[in-house]
Amino acid sequence: MKVLVACEESQAVCKAFRKRGHEAYSCDIKPCSGGHPEWHIQGDALEALEGDHWDLVIAHPPCTYMSRAGARWMYPSAGKVDKERLRKAMKAKAFFMKFLNARVPHIAVENPRPMKIVGLPAPSQTIQPYQFGEPYSKATHLWLRNLPPLMSTVICDRHTPFLPSNTGGLARGRKGSRGVAKNAEEASKTFPGVAEAMAEQWGAYIEMGGAMISRMTLRERIIAWMLWKLNGWKNANGEVVKFECLMHPELSRVVGIFRDYWYVKNDRERRG
Repeated sequence: MKVLVACEESQAVCKAFRKRGHEAYSCDIKPCSGGHPEWHIQGDALEALEGDHWDLVIAHPPCTYMSRAGARWMYPSAGKVDKERLRKAMKAKAFFMKFLNARVPHIAVENPRPMKIVGLPAPSQTIQPYQFGEPYSKATHLWLRNLPPLMSTVICDRHTPFLPSNTGGLARGRKGSRGVAKNAEEASKTFPGVAEAMAEQWGAYIEMGGAMISRMTLRERIIAWMLWKLNGWKNANGEVVKFECLMHPELSRVVGIFRDYWYVKNDRERRG
């Protein structure tokens, strides 16, 4: 399986997938710090996205202007929006959406909680490092396409905030935290436990789908294709019809896997 980990210089996710035999590459405008430059594409992540056939893309687009943590700069005074910062946030959103809407069968985009004014779609899942064996809290949103939510691996009951929180209130004796991360670069790195869960769970999910398709007879593939098309059929009122048979999770999953297979096959033929 070919994996692109966009906007990653630490190579934490890239190395987790490589360890399981996948052809994974990190990509960032900076040189990699993970020790494997042969697995790193230094340059524009969007060019890398469009320049090859990827089975899975995991993107970590910059969050500086979209994150809720930057709300005090977006709103310098009550009810007033910094127009220049909003312009930068909209530019960051456009970059984010190019990954989420990419022509790739499986996609995960990661970011912290965004400000409402940015207007990002609702996330598929919110995870914490302490759900994956890391002794820290740092809420992270995942936007998933054709991927299952990550399942917790090892729960750490005792954990500390990784990022600063209410430092102004802390100085005045109120509740808050100075966090553990020393700078923005350290704060943006993916925790090893989370990277391992991505590689283990999503890698297995996609591989099982490919194996399932390879075992399907021609008749089964035709039926799956017909069910996929019928499920998107519109009636005279323009309403999309959902068939009860597709409510069964196993059948729904088979049809979804076939849809991905059909899409990738035709897209690769189109692009040569």
